[in-house]
Amino acid sequence: MPLRHFLRDDDLTHDEQALVLSRAARIKAAPFTDRTLVGPEVVAVLFDKQTLRTQLSFSAAIAHLGGYPMVVDGKLAQVGVRESIADVARVMGREAVAIVWRTYGQDRIEEMAAYAQVPVINALTDDFHPCQILADLMTVQEHRGDLPGKTLAYLGDGANNMAHSYLLGSALAGMHVRVATPADHQPKPEILARAEELAAAHGGSVLITDDPVAAVADADAVATDTWVSMGQEKEKDRRRGETSPFARFQVTTELMGHADPEAVFLHCLPAYRGYEVTAEVIDGPQSVVWDESENRLHAQKAILSWLVEQHRAGEQP
Repeated sequence: MPLRHFLRDDDLTHDEQALVLSRAARIKAAPFTDRTLVGPEVVAVLFDKQTLRTQLSFSAAIAHLGGYPMVVDGKLAQVGVRESIADVARVMGREAVAIVWRTYGQDRIEEMAAYAQVPVINALTDDFHPCQILADLMTVQEHRGDLPGKTLAYLGDGANNMAHSYLLGSALAGMHVRVATPADHQPKPEILARAEELAAAHGGSVLITDDPVAAVADADAVATDTWVSMGQEKEKDRRRGETSPFARFQVTTELMGHADPEAVFLHCLPAYRGYEVTAEVIDGPQSVVWDESENRLHAQKAILSWLVEQHRAGEQP
């Protein structure tokens, strides 16, 4: 059995994604019944980028599974600078049963996976945020029911990692995913093409538009993200200023009024009230952002334990 990783949303099949989400729901209902990492087994958790929810949720997830989170400060380790990614991967693969990495380029985590010989999980890269999307899909499922056929609208920067992962993860689930974004902030063509392929295979659809009302019309879930992602701080004034290209994509009460009356609002956090979303929405009755944040814990326990089990099964003679 080939070694499995979770580097981007479509590293799972449609059925595997459903299985992981079902596993996450069972874990949430009975948090300490899955003890895949009892021993404790070590999971290496590296952070090159700023973190709060990712460090909290993965550290807690590993501990809940009976393991030990070996947290590594990427600024101190200087992976790929002081020592090659390949050599770091070879070392960590001998110390840990899995590696979780929050880093920059997707090529970095792909190189880690190529040499680690244990499962590698993407805790965020510039291109994808697949663990967050598992938590988001879990949250939509909790509040709106079965995912196939549901509609998720994302508004904001269509070229960032959240847009890319919403496209892949939602299409994989058989959902209708709509991205409302300025014409000059489109998703990467190859990621859009892959999402369209997945949607066609699983009964969903993909829409890219510059019309926020068209995107949210009758949607079951409405999502957004910060207009200034990590690494874009130098563009902060342009992205948030009076002439911001994203200004008309702000999620407001009026805009939510075009969605299904039972629609939920999602945001991966941190949120900046008054920019990508108004306080009335994120702090209002349709907001499920705190459930969404908690579900990072359960979804990550599910994907981590499932990958470790797959690896162990593959090592059996």
